[in-house]
Amino acid sequence: MRTLNKASRALVAVAASLLALGCSAAADPAVEANIKKVVEPRLGPGVKIDSVKETPYAGLYEVRAAGDILYTDKKGEYLIIGHVYNAKTAEDLTKLRVDEINKIKFSDLPFEMALKTVKGDGKRVIAVFEDPNCGYCKRFRQTTLKELDNVTVYTFLYNILSEDSTVKSKNIWCSADRNKSWDEWMVNGKAAPAAPAGCATPNEKVLALGQRLRVSGTPAIFFTDGSRIPGAVDVKTLESKFATIK
Repeated sequence: MRTLNKASRALVAVAASLLALGCSAAADPAVEANIKKVVEPRLGPGVKIDSVKETPYAGLYEVRAAGDILYTDKKGEYLIIGHVYNAKTAEDLTKLRVDEINKIKFSDLPFEMALKTVKGDGKRVIAVFEDPNCGYCKRFRQTTLKELDNVTVYTFLYNILSEDSTVKSKNIWCSADRNKSWDEWMVNGKAAPAAPAGCATPNEKVLALGQRLRVSGTPAIFFTDGSRIPGAVDVKTLESKFATIK
């Protein structure tokens, strides 16, 4: 998101007053309307405020815009950009809210547009957005997923790094054995043959899906509880996450 235009001096020492997370509540309609009127013009051309909620701490209001969270006061006179922490527990309250907001309904994912790999009993399930030109995705495949067992992995080919990504994904999707072709490329560096003429792919739909889910980098890992972890995490991190999912 664009940098705010010369916001008034930031409120200070907010974190020191934070004792608990609590729950953000819908702002009074009049307050919400005023904040939108005053703050929105400062956010840059075309940026709209999606929602305004009253937080349980320090008289702040949470403003969601362009996928980001920032904070303001009741009158919209001050703007705070950054994360708010609970000074007593060191919890990152902003991150907790972002994680909550970004949760998805896992069962609604269009799995027919993904590659499917089952290891062991396959009882644990994840969905991963990957780009064929993503070095971190390759490392994730070569290490973490190689070591992980008893998991079903749905892989969405999310082409965001270059035009060549779309070509590689099409060649892999149109292969006789998509999963094998994907692993050959990501693990062994062996490219798939050119796709036959007229072969259709879900590339554009997957790109639109990832944008709706605000997937800004690869790999991005989604879990059945709707949460996500960005980046090429190790097996220990995944196992710890699986242990929290009921």
